[in-house]
Amino acid sequence: MRLTVVGCAGSFPSAVSAASSYLVEADDADGRTWRVVLDLGNGAFGPLQKYCDPNRVDAFAISHLHADHAADLVVLGVYRRYHPGGPCGPVPVHGPAGTTERLAQLAGTDPATDISGQVEVRRWDPASPVQVGPLRLEPVPMAHPVPAFGIRVTGPAEADPARRVTLAYTGDTDACAGLDALATGADLLLSEAGFLEGRDDAVRGVHLTGRRAGQAATAARSGRLVLTHVPAWNDAGVTLREAQQVYAGPIDLARPGSVYLL
Repeated sequence: MRLTVVGCAGSFPSAVSAASSYLVEADDADGRTWRVVLDLGNGAFGPLQKYCDPNRVDAFAISHLHADHAADLVVLGVYRRYHPGGPCGPVPVHGPAGTTERLAQLAGTDPATDISGQVEVRRWDPASPVQVGPLRLEPVPMAHPVPAFGIRVTGPAEADPARRVTLAYTGDTDACAGLDALATGADLLLSEAGFLEGRDDAVRGVHLTGRRAGQAATAARSGRLVLTHVPAWNDAGVTLREAQQVYAGPIDLARPGSVYLL
């Protein structure tokens, strides 16, 4: 299983990165590569094309409906509808309740941007994991001002396909029981860290800090921590140091184009 960071900017695209989007790939026993994109925030559809043909993505998994995680689904729909190879069939888009209505709002009433025939929206159900080829997607409710899910992705290890590995993606969340469950035993915890200790302490139920992300990784015994969703106005080095104070395992700051082999 391979993780490619498509976009990792928090809350809005930065000068060097699109908003949240992550490509997960895994090969099945026949050598067929399966692809799932976790979130497709504003600005992410452009760089996604560097890493794969968007029409070859098997499913899109949306953590929540804020624009920095879902806005470029409209661009995806336009791409699929007007592709020179002809209109594509609908691609599955897994998301929280209200996804269909949110996409309609983003697309507007112009017939040229109607994407209804290009995506097939499927509502997350925490009791019903989703299978995409060799990848198993499990949505876990998170703590955020709107309905939001973290996503556990389990699939074949890159070096030994007979072994299963797990990527845990938080989406946007504060510390909560769902985060603990999501991160438990994960080989890689891809965790948002949009807030800073000392500056944002009065605002809870929205984002993690680097420290809270590190605490979650330690408590859950996650094998690796990758910090993401750091807004451009934050010093990412401060976020990194916060996490390093409470988590002894390997830590990275997500950067566009970074690839992790699980």
